[in-house]
Amino acid sequence: MYDVVQRVFQISELRAKIFFTLLLLAVYRIGGFVPVPGINSEIALSYFRQATGGGQNIFQLVDIFSGGAFSHMTVFALGVVPYISASIILQLLVALIPSLQREIRENAEYGRRKINRWTRIGTLFLSFIQSALFAKYAVQINLSNPGIISPDLLQVTLFGTPWLFYLIVITTMTTGTVLLMWIGEQITERGIGNGMSLIIAIGILSQLPSTIGLIIQQLSLDSPEAGQLSFFSLLILFCLFVAVTVGTIFIIQGQRRIPLQYARRMVGSREVQSVGTSYIPLKVNYAGVIPVIFASSLLMFPATLAQFLGLGNWLGTVASWFSPGSTPYLVAYVLLIIFFTYFWTATQFRPDQIASDMKKNGAFIPGVRQGKHTQEYLEASMTSITLIGALSLAALAVFPTIIGRLMNVSSSISYFFGGTALLILVGVVLDTMKQVESHLLMKRYEGFMKRGRAK
Repeated sequence: MYDVVQRVFQISELRAKIFFTLLLLAVYRIGGFVPVPGINSEIALSYFRQATGGGQNIFQLVDIFSGGAFSHMTVFALGVVPYISASIILQLLVALIPSLQREIRENAEYGRRKINRWTRIGTLFLSFIQSALFAKYAVQINLSNPGIISPDLLQVTLFGTPWLFYLIVITTMTTGTVLLMWIGEQITERGIGNGMSLIIAIGILSQLPSTIGLIIQQLSLDSPEAGQLSFFSLLILFCLFVAVTVGTIFIIQGQRRIPLQYARRMVGSREVQSVGTSYIPLKVNYAGVIPVIFASSLLMFPATLAQFLGLGNWLGTVASWFSPGSTPYLVAYVLLIIFFTYFWTATQFRPDQIASDMKKNGAFIPGVRQGKHTQEYLEASMTSITLIGALSLAALAVFPTIIGRLMNVSSSISYFFGGTALLILVGVVLDTMKQVESHLLMKRYEGFMKRGRAK
C-alpha cells in the first residue's frame, strides 16, 4: 500500500490534482457547518432528530445526500440536488429535441458549452424555488418550536410575510448551491474524479461516525437487557455490506468482449495479416452509478417540495405514498434506475461511430458484415447486457432496504450499510481509482495491482 501511495505522489501533476481536489472538498465540508444567518442550528438539529425519529422519510434522505447540512440548516443545505435535477432535465431535452442533437453532433465543444450554460441557469432557478420553500418550512416549524429563527428577522414583515428572513435564506442557500456547483466543476476539470459524485460521496461518508455511534447505542452493550439491534442483525447487515460491495464491483467492472478480426493489408509490396487478440469491451453497466444518483435525486425533489408545502393538500398525500422505504417508492426507484440506465447508455454509447471506425481500420466482427449490420449487432448486444446490468443495479439498491425493513433495523443503519449510499460510494471510489490508474499508466508506471517503478 505504501508503494502505491509513493508511486502516486511521485508524479507532480497527479499530486497537484489530488491536493487540489482535497482542498475543494475541505471547503465543502467547512461550508456544511456554516448556518444560514438568523437560524439556530442546534435547535434545528434537535427538531430534525425529533421529526425523523427512527423512521425513514424524505428529509432524512436529503440530509444524507447533503452530508448533514440539511438538518443543521446551513448554507449548503440544498446540496447538489438542484444541479442534478437540472442535469436530468437537460439530458432529457437533448434526447427529445432533434435540433439539439444535431447541434451537438456538428459541433461537440459548442454543444457541450451550451448545455453546461443552460444547466447552470436551471440550477439557479431550482435553487431559488427550493430555498424559498425551505424558508417557508422553517417559518412553519418555528411556530411550534420557537428559537429556530432569530425573532429580530421575523419582526421585519411585509403583508404579514417576514420578507427579510426569506431574502436571507434564498440568497444564502442559492449562493451555497452555486458555489457547490463551481466546486464540482473545478474538481472535474482540474482535479481527480467526477466533482459532483465526489461531493455526494463525501457527504455520505461524513455520516459514518454518527451511524457507528447509533449502532453502538442500539446494541446496548452497557445494559444486560437486549437492545434494539441484535448481534445477529448486525451480522446480516455486515454480510449485506460485503455482498453489495462485491456486487457493485462486478457490475461496474464486468464487460462482454466482442472479438475482432482485421482484413489483410498491403504494407509496401507485402500482404500482412494483423495478429493478436482484439476485442470491443461492452460494459455490463455502461452508466456506472449515474442511474442510482439520478433516480434518488428525481424522487427526492418532488417529495421534498410536497413536504415543504404541507400535508393538508394532494401533494402531501402523494408525498406520503412515495416516502422512502414505502412500496410505491421502491417500485418507482427500481423503474427509474432501469430507465436511466438505458437512457444514459443510449446517449453515451455510439454504435454508429464504432462501426464507422472499424470499417475505416479494416476491422470486423466474425460473421457480421461491416457498416449497418455491425451497428445493429452492437446495438442488440448492448441492449441485452444493459438489461442485466440495470436489473442487478436495481436489486443491489433496494434489497438491503427491504431486508432492513423486515428485520426492523433503523433506516439510518440499513441505508448506509447497503443500498443507495454504498452503491454510490463504491462506484465513485472505482471511478476515481480508474482515473488515478490512467495517470500512472500514462507516466509509464505499472498501476495499482502490481509493484512497479518508473520505466
